[in-house]
Amino acid sequence: QVQLVESGGGLVQPGGSLRLSCAASRHIFSIYTMGWYRQAPGKQREMVARITTAGSPNNADSVKGRFTIARDNDKNTVYLQMSSLKPEDTDVYYCTARHPFATDITYWGQGTQVTVSS
Repeated sequence: QVQLVESGGGLVQPGGSLRLSCAASRHIFSIYTMGWYRQAPGKQREMVARITTAGSPNNADSVKGRFTIARDNDKNTVYLQMSSLKPEDTDVYYCTARHPFATDITYWGQGTQVTVSS
């Protein structure tokens, strides 16, 4: 059974930081590109960041210089370190896994809420 278990969301003030974590099944983590998407009500889902099995990251322009994605292959966990948070970063954040031969996301986590507000 595939599992993507997210943690680390919450309420933070503008300018603050949060770290999201996503623990994945080992057989998924070893070959899939891992990533994070976000979505607010009434908006399309947006790719935030992704990282290949080789550790090559790709961030959306809206978060470059503020968010960092990383993976720990020993712990089968991918992280999203978010800094200099803005109110417009308020969203539900989803951990994702994409098979190397797939064009679309293969698995989605359940989502974790991030709220940036004073």
